[in-house]
Amino acid sequence: MVTRRQIGSLVGLGAAAAIIADSAGSQAVADNAPAPGESTFAQIRRTKKLRIAGIVGTEPYYHKDLATGQWSGFCVSMATDLAKALEAEVEIIESTWGNSVLDLQANKIDIMFGLSPTPSRALVVEFTRPIMNNTFTIIAKPDFAARSWEDLNKPEMRVAVDIGSTHDLFARRTIPKATLVALRTPDDAVLSLQSGRADCLIQVAMLSLVTVKKNPRLGKVSIPTPVSSQPTCCGVRVDLDSRFRTYVDNWLEYNRSLGALREWIISSLSLVGIQEQDIPPGLQF
Repeated sequence: MVTRRQIGSLVGLGAAAAIIADSAGSQAVADNAPAPGESTFAQIRRTKKLRIAGIVGTEPYYHKDLATGQWSGFCVSMATDLAKALEAEVEIIESTWGNSVLDLQANKIDIMFGLSPTPSRALVVEFTRPIMNNTFTIIAKPDFAARSWEDLNKPEMRVAVDIGSTHDLFARRTIPKATLVALRTPDDAVLSLQSGRADCLIQVAMLSLVTVKKNPRLGKVSIPTPVSSQPTCCGVRVDLDSRFRTYVDNWLEYNRSLGALREWIISSLSLVGIQEQDIPPGLQF
């Protein structure tokens, strides 16, 4: 028979065990929490974690297998290699393009791959050297006559863009005389081309290749002259110690010289069925 004293002893042991477990969990959280004034580089080296944002459904940049939870894609390949170089592991936090800058500011992530260095973003985060230059392309039927941006810069040319995007800003600056069919989302812009409301659609190459692969009846991807592109960079937190940004810059240049960046891009495009022969001649990443 178990006495009251023995029961009290067992309860005491259970409570003590719970306190120890709770303390261990709290300590693990504390070990991964940023120390006051700690730089991003020092935090990664201490925690052995490189935290990045992952965005569902943005192939070839990010892809999440909903069955297994595994991530892949161009940005994930880069993050995995960078983490290995830093003797750390990748930790992926699901987010959105719009929230990624806020995640950097709040120290939820350490780096965001695939950001365009717009002036408004540069007010609150810092950018590395370019990962690549993403060429502006158009999607149109094969018999579409425009071969240059100047050919498109006419009122009779109906050009689809998604409002507020880099495509929109580029079009307003480069072809101000064209009739812009400016729509709320990229999908809406694609539908306007499909329905005949627009003559062509402007997208950067990494997106236009995917768009046409998903819907070949839209037309084909072409590169108007002169070739125009925008840089795609990594965003990092503003830090008095610039060592992490400098490290990423050096890592980018090293992998560019090896040809690794292009290999990661080509490999990620295969996630959506795009092979190297599908890439228009003259398109450089």
